[in-house]
Amino acid sequence: MSKDNRKIQTEAVQKTLQLDTRRLFLKECFMGMGGLAMSSLLGSCHWASGDSASATDLFNSDNPLRPRAPQFPGKARAVIYLHMAGAPSQLELFDYKPDLMKLDGQDCPQSLLEGKKFAFIRGVPKMMGPQANFKQRGQSGAWVSDHLPHFANVADEVSFLKAVQTDQFNHGPAQLLMHTGSPRLGRPSIGSWVTYGLGSENSNLPGFVVLTSGGKFPDAGKSVWGSGFLPSVYQGVQCRSEGDPVLFIKDPAGMDRDLRKASIDAINAANRISFDEFKDPEILSRISQYEMAYRMQISVPDVMNINNEPQYIHDMYGTQPGKACFANNVLLARKLVEKGVRFVQLFDWGWDSHGTDESLAIDYGFVNKCRSIDKPVTALLLDLKQRGLLDDTLVVWGGEFGRTPMQENRDGKKMPFKGRDHHTEAFTIWMAGGGIKKGSSFGETDEIGYSAISGKTTAFDIQATLLNQLGFDHEKFTYPFQGRPFRLTDVHGRVINEIIA
Repeated sequence: MSKDNRKIQTEAVQKTLQLDTRRLFLKECFMGMGGLAMSSLLGSCHWASGDSASATDLFNSDNPLRPRAPQFPGKARAVIYLHMAGAPSQLELFDYKPDLMKLDGQDCPQSLLEGKKFAFIRGVPKMMGPQANFKQRGQSGAWVSDHLPHFANVADEVSFLKAVQTDQFNHGPAQLLMHTGSPRLGRPSIGSWVTYGLGSENSNLPGFVVLTSGGKFPDAGKSVWGSGFLPSVYQGVQCRSEGDPVLFIKDPAGMDRDLRKASIDAINAANRISFDEFKDPEILSRISQYEMAYRMQISVPDVMNINNEPQYIHDMYGTQPGKACFANNVLLARKLVEKGVRFVQLFDWGWDSHGTDESLAIDYGFVNKCRSIDKPVTALLLDLKQRGLLDDTLVVWGGEFGRTPMQENRDGKKMPFKGRDHHTEAFTIWMAGGGIKKGSSFGETDEIGYSAISGKTTAFDIQATLLNQLGFDHEKFTYPFQGRPFRLTDVHGRVINEIIA
């Protein structure tokens, strides 16, 4: 080989190595050049500060979070989804079954057991009547138990879905199905789909924020707010109601605001060069995430601060400033949608009432969980309404499945406390605001709350309805992946027109 050819070959190899090294740095080594703090800021959690340091305007056509119009005018512009992780018992809250009390303590009929799968029940369990007292509430006459005395006053604001079904009886897969449309990992969450479709109304805050309470994550983990095969910029940003709202929100020692801006500008200049060459949309996501993280350092501490709320609001929600609790998260949800966040997802852990111990007993721990959400959820609906936000904010409340009308007998043995097993054939979810009919109920279960007998709905139907209220046809709202268009509802689902105003 000639000297000139060797030189040409050497230069070609060097260029390839440079490209590969840069690609590796930009695409894989997200932790470099200040990314350690930034990635934590992003992976943990309008118009906050007017900070002009952004390198990309919100309306720039390259910005994946730019505001976008839906497919048709929607009645809602934002969603607050309250998920009670563990699955609350519909039989102690909204699905009143006096005939079940007549069977209390009797052996479960074989017809309810043959051919059925349960998470823990084995042998022949005992039937268990409702462990709560019920009354009809409001002009709608909705049955609401005495476990939710405050919520009883706003029953006329909501629409109940009494016959929701699922085919998943374990928590993780059931939560994934409810929030991603699939019981398996890898699909985008509802919040990611919504942010992908609508973008963000606020350049200083994420379009999709997640808040957790109860001391643990949901069983499905962070996948229930992940972006799946959508660009990662659409994943939920987890924030906290105790301590710094996002980890590493503050600049490290020795780095001031100007130096942070300079480092972001340098990183994104390199990112721009890489995008111009490779056209990888994840590079645009990375640019947007770095800039969002920079702006969040100013905007997030302000919007996530509930201390400046008037005392009557704290009394209304039952908040505990400085602590991590569901009430604080609910108030934060109102503040976030008020500031233009599209989708706020709350997960409250601790609703798995098996009766294995007192905290999970249907007549003790479950009652305490109800007390912890009663005031905040009621306050949210009233607060949104008085601020004129309920009309275009869709509020959804529910779990991943229901509870059995029989008492759990794990491994054929009676539990030490009263509890109910997982139940897939019927449970209750309610919606309010965002164009949903007030004071209505759709679907019915049999006389003991075991099976849905009319108005059956599924997770796909709930997802289709949610998207419809935001202005999307769930069958046409798709994303290309692996050679075909994917959608949130896969090949299922219908809009539940019966609850739409």
